[in-house]
Amino acid sequence: MSDMGDNQVEKNVESRAGSASATGENASQRPAEQAPEAAPKQEAAPASGAKETHAEANHEEAGQKDGGKHPSTMTMRIVSGAIYAIGTVACLFLGTWPTAILIAVMAFLCCSEFLKMSRRSGRMPNDVIALAFAVIFPFAPLSNISDSEFFVIFALLVVCALWYVSTPRANMGDVALTVFGPIYTSLAFSSIVIIRDAFPGWRGALLTFAVMGSIWLSDSCAYFVGSKLGKHKLAPRISPNKSVEGFWGGMVGSVAVWAVVFALGIYNINLPYAIACGVLVDAAAVAGDLFESRIKRGVGVKDSGNLMPGHGGMLDRSDSLLFGGMTAFLLLRLGGIL
Repeated sequence: MSDMGDNQVEKNVESRAGSASATGENASQRPAEQAPEAAPKQEAAPASGAKETHAEANHEEAGQKDGGKHPSTMTMRIVSGAIYAIGTVACLFLGTWPTAILIAVMAFLCCSEFLKMSRRSGRMPNDVIALAFAVIFPFAPLSNISDSEFFVIFALLVVCALWYVSTPRANMGDVALTVFGPIYTSLAFSSIVIIRDAFPGWRGALLTFAVMGSIWLSDSCAYFVGSKLGKHKLAPRISPNKSVEGFWGGMVGSVAVWAVVFALGIYNINLPYAIACGVLVDAAAVAGDLFESRIKRGVGVKDSGNLMPGHGGMLDRSDSLLFGGMTAFLLLRLGGIL
């Protein structure tokens, strides 16, 4: 019996030792089994570009919660915006040629910023060709040639084709950006010159100011309404700071300006058409703003430049004007006002 008891005790001791060793083996195996699970967590970490995007979104959302930008930034924004607006209005009332010169300078700056952003994506557009035609487009409407803009576009295509066949390093992407740059930043701007040239004297200046003013007021109303009441994101992946509430606030501002244009009784425009112009011009302006924001997101920059404190670059300040001005020109032409 004692032998059997001793054997039983030895078996129990061995059993406990075996279970203890098995427990140790399991413990030693658990990190190895869990190790592969750590890798996906590291792989799921966002890329640097995504981090920048989230950081910008958080910064913009913080600005909204604080009621807008920092006071010093807001002051710079107001001052630079006022200088921009005063200079523009002065050129409008000085005449068509001063307006064309101003638009040519603005188009040159916008195109230059666009080309710089294009290079960040690895493309090599021809700066000389693009900037030269960016300056030419605003003066085309003032020539005595009918539909002169089409001749300038054709010349741009021919020059780019000659550059492409004579430059081995150029590719189709470079050519496309060289063509698109001046068309986007300058041909669209030319609509402002056409509107200014449609009526002599102060009538042309006033109508052009109304077109630009409706877009400016829309931007301002959208900014302040969005910063105070904005809760629903308009395009969170492209421009996190834009809200649906800001969009409607901007539209009210645009329609108000066009309602004043109708009330003046100077131009052959009725109230329903004026309201339609206010709505469509504002929608196009927002589309232009989002389009430029999408370009900046694609190349990983927050602003197109730093020419205008509080606003960014000239393209940042003019993006909504490019699409909005062209839409206003088309509506005024279709309505028989121009």
